[in-house]
Parts: sequence; C-alpha cells; structure tokens
Amino acid sequence: MDAEPPKPTNAELEILTVLWSIGPATVREVYSVISRRRPAQYSTVLKFMQIMAEKGLVRRDEKQRAHVYEAARSREWTQRQLAGDLMERAFSGSAKALLVGALSARKTSKAELAELRKLLDEYRKGQK
Repeated sequence: MDAEPPKPTNAELEILTVLWSIGPATVREVYSVISRRRPAQYSTVLKFMQIMAEKGLVRRDEKQRAHVYEAARSREWTQRQLAGDLMERAFSGSAKALLVGALSARKTSKAELAELRKLLDEYRKGQK
C-alpha cells in the first residue's frame, strides 16, 4: 500500500464498520448487517464496495464466485486519520480544543473520564 487511501465518506465508514466487526465478508453479508439497521438496497451496497476497492479503502479477493472484501486499514488507523483531519479542519490543529469539543458534545461517564486521565498520563510519560 504505497499511497494512503482517501478519507471514507459516511456511507463508506458504515461499510468499514461492518467489515471491522464481522471480518472479511461478501457484499451480501455486509448488506445483511446494514439492512437490519436501516433500509438499504443490495445494489447500492455493491456499488459502494466496488468504488471503495478502487479507492483502496477495501481489498477484494476475487478467487471465489462471491468476492470477499476486507478493510484495507485497521479501525484504529482510520480513526487516527479522521481525528487528525477533524482536528486540523475544525479545531485549528489544537488537540485541546478537539478534546474539549468532544467532551462538551455529550455527557461523559466518570469511568470514561478516568480512562482519559490514564491515557493522557501514559501519553505524557511516552513524550519524555
């Protein structure tokens, strides 16, 4: 993978989320998961996955009659890419502003705040 794939659209991210949760899958399997959540057309899911393969967002194994697709990058890699892009575009590159915006967007549990404190402490130790 030489070039980085483009950032996924919302629809592409939905498909990637399915692939990350169930692993490599056929279009029919992805469609089945999506259609349980909301109305969807098989042909639309197929077209999106074909486009995603062209963009490098997914890999397609064509060895069997029903092609099997898998995410080209991990969930964590994609989340870092999207978070970095959002931080640059909406928060002027400020990690602090991004974190404050995220925390003020919805109520955060005490357990989640404790986990964030722990992660920040670990990050700080790694910076030294």
